[in-house]
Formats: sequence, C-alpha cells, structure tokens
Amino acid sequence: MLNKVLFWTPRSLGILAILFMMMFSLDCFEMGGKDALICLMMHNIPAFIVFLVLLIAWKWELAGGILFIIASIAGSIYFDGFGSNPGVLPVMAPFLLTGILFLVHYFIYISKK
Repeated sequence: MLNKVLFWTPRSLGILAILFMMMFSLDCFEMGGKDALICLMMHNIPAFIVFLVLLIAWKWELAGGILFIIASIAGSIYFDGFGSNPGVLPVMAPFLLTGILFLVHYFIYISKK
C-alpha cells in the first residue's frame, strides 16, 4: 500500500505543478490571433522542460528526482526567488517536493531490489 502511495504521489504532484505553471499563460488569449499562439508557446517553455523532466523521472526515478530538485533550484535562481521575488518560492516548492518524493521512493523500494 505504501509503495503505491509513494509511487503515485510524486507523479501526481508533478503533473499538478506543471498544470499550475501552465495556468499562468492563459492570459495570452486576450491578444488573439497569431500573437496569442506565440505568447502561449513562450510562456510554456519552462512547463515543457519540466514535463520532459517528469517523463525522465517516470522511467528513471533517481535521475528524475535529482533533475526535479535541480529544476526547482534553477527556477528559483532564474526568477530571483532568493532575492527580491519571494513569490516564486511557492511555485517552485512543489517541484522540490516532487524530486524529494521520487528519491524517497527510489531509495526505499527500487534500490533494495
């Protein structure tokens, strides 16, 4: 039972966090036309990158957990979360938690096989 919870929790949290990031790009539809599509693609580049990290983590939990932690730290640094923009930290915290949960599941269940 605990194995299933530790298996699905980081995956679900990762999907929800990516969808939360993508939600911020919905204001692009106010532009209309071709500009809206370009704006949508530009705003979702970080979400696409994190989606690729989730795909890696789904197959290789150790690498994915480390990449999620790196992505959360890199995003916090890039968006100045440790300086003058502390509002970034609640957005990046789910990615850090997802990475930690992937590592916990790996070290408890996968590495002992």
